[in-house]
Amino acid sequence: MTADGVTVGFGWVRALAKGAGRARPWRRSSRAILFDREGTLVTRSLTGDTQRLVPMPGAADAIARAHAAGVAVGVVTSQRGERGLTAEETAQVNARLDELVGPVDVVLECTHDSGEDCPCRVPAPGLIYLAAAALGTRPERCVVVGDSGVDLEAARAAGARSVLVPSSRTTPEEIEAAPVVASSLEEAVEIALRKAA
Repeated sequence: MTADGVTVGFGWVRALAKGAGRARPWRRSSRAILFDREGTLVTRSLTGDTQRLVPMPGAADAIARAHAAGVAVGVVTSQRGERGLTAEETAQVNARLDELVGPVDVVLECTHDSGEDCPCRVPAPGLIYLAAAALGTRPERCVVVGDSGVDLEAARAAGARSVLVPSSRTTPEEIEAAPVVASSLEEAVEIALRKAA
């Protein structure tokens, strides 16, 4: 993958993970499930106030089920830069995410605005490429679980598969267009485990 004409290699993936999220020591896995964060794993929060984060129903069980199956778990999320979260606030949000749903193997976050033409901001596939590389797998061995059409578009562009778990912000059109819709995160993980096999 290239960004601004520069080849993105594994070293850059690790740097991005440390700068815009964090990478955990990971084991090589041939499969991965990549979750959107707000609206999928936790309720939406536009601030760094970690006490406002609430886990979505079944999120912790879904993460635990994926890990129990030996599948790597990542979080890929696009946030607006104008929200103004500092690197410290972002780290606090991700630490709180661990407390609420259990640890994940990598968190990657794009903070660019939609008008900046960033190759990592959904529906662009950059974060999926980077997460797959960081987890030692390929995009086509990943399943993206999200609550919006742009999450699924990013998965399709990367060659990954996807499962939509509708939230309050999901439109009827997005549900109709989704290749696979799950009624819960637990169901999404069971579908993802079959798809990633």
